[in-house]
Amino acid sequence: MNVKGKSILITGAGGGLGSVMASLLAENGAQVLILDMDAQKGQAAADEISARGLKAWFFPMDVTSEDDWKAAIDFALEKTGRVDVVVNNAGINIRKPVEEMTIDEWCTMMKVNTGSVFLGCKYAIPVMRRQGGGCFINTSSVCGLIGHKYTPEAYTASKGAVTMLTKAIASRYARDGIRSNSIHPSTVYTPLVETLFKDPQRKAERLGEVPLGRLATAEDVANAVLYLASEEASFINGVSLPVDGGVTCY
Repeated sequence: MNVKGKSILITGAGGGLGSVMASLLAENGAQVLILDMDAQKGQAAADEISARGLKAWFFPMDVTSEDDWKAAIDFALEKTGRVDVVVNNAGINIRKPVEEMTIDEWCTMMKVNTGSVFLGCKYAIPVMRRQGGGCFINTSSVCGLIGHKYTPEAYTASKGAVTMLTKAIASRYARDGIRSNSIHPSTVYTPLVETLFKDPQRKAERLGEVPLGRLATAEDVANAVLYLASEEASFINGVSLPVDGGVTCY
């Protein structure tokens, strides 16, 4: 996939899915800007990529802060001169059912999961327009496409909002050469999930809903981001791409 020379900002890239995305994009020639609240993890991720002779920088930020978004865009322009792709990947999950969740917790979920995508688009669009185009890749979830009985309602609502915000951006700003797509992972195999799977019932529930019979890997998700960021996806706009082994095909 051709992302050579592209300037790509990734939120929540200090660890987890975001760090795998950053590594893969850099390996394919992108200039990667790692955005994360955790300065230690974010700098370590950037240093690991740079140590391989690839291009990566870390910028500490709170994705819900307008001032931090302005500063992050300025930092990207200082380092690379462009903002070609923004991967809005940061997110949280307060694991409470709707009847137990407070309104403050609900609003926090919306501010981080949806508000951060709004701000990323708001401050990158003018730069992308001036340079003749760009691309947003927003991390939603299978819960942004379907109701999911194992997932808190607030998370599902926030990711559904990301799905439709993505489509709205795609519709309005395509005329400026700006594409906008979302990815929708099912449960990704992580150390946290490995712990969860010590409960045989939970393991059976999660694997039982995947037609392919396994969980997604971080690499599965990163490969989808690589494709959507690439020149090969230049006509892909407004798409909600499941990375779910078929969970949403029923």
